[in-house]
Amino acid sequence: MTDALNELGAHIEARRPDCVLSYEVAHDELNVTAAPSSITGLVDFLRADATCRFSSLVDITAVDYPEREARFDVVYHFLSMYQNQRLRVKLPVREDEMVPSIIRIHASADWFEREVFDMFGILFSGHPDLRRLLTDYGFRGHPLRKDFPTTGYTEVRYDETQKRVIYEPVKLTQEYRQFDFMSPWEGADYILPGDERGDGAA
Repeated sequence: MTDALNELGAHIEARRPDCVLSYEVAHDELNVTAAPSSITGLVDFLRADATCRFSSLVDITAVDYPEREARFDVVYHFLSMYQNQRLRVKLPVREDEMVPSIIRIHASADWFEREVFDMFGILFSGHPDLRRLLTDYGFRGHPLRKDFPTTGYTEVRYDETQKRVIYEPVKLTQEYRQFDFMSPWEGADYILPGDERGDGAA
């Protein structure tokens, strides 16, 4: 399997050197790193080339690396049912960079690109309807970015007295509890519920 994937990676790199920055086989999976500006040309090639025939777009997602200059990796997963192979294409993208939409090639990219925009704030140029998909209308921020607070900024609840949905700043009803996750067999220095009777109890 590894040899076949290396051959496929070399074929893609040789045929589209203008698009492919590098490729590697890791855990029996082929990963191709490409330039964001050339993604439409590369996806078109992957679909049409007789050796590839990656006709199915399985997913588009992203990964956030806040410490990098190219903060995000936009990740595409493709399937070739003809060759029985899978391919992952990664694009290193800056926070202020737009990624060309591939809806013209894969219509299913519509919702995938909207989801990536909603969760990470990555913009796709040429997308016909780039709106939030999973969060609410007035949602602020992008929840899968590493710098997004775990509690969010606002909370939504239904107010029984006003008979409507209320948006308000997050209020934590108690301080975060401290858990050490130690079991009694590891020498915890506190009494667990139910052990209050002590050693002298019959």
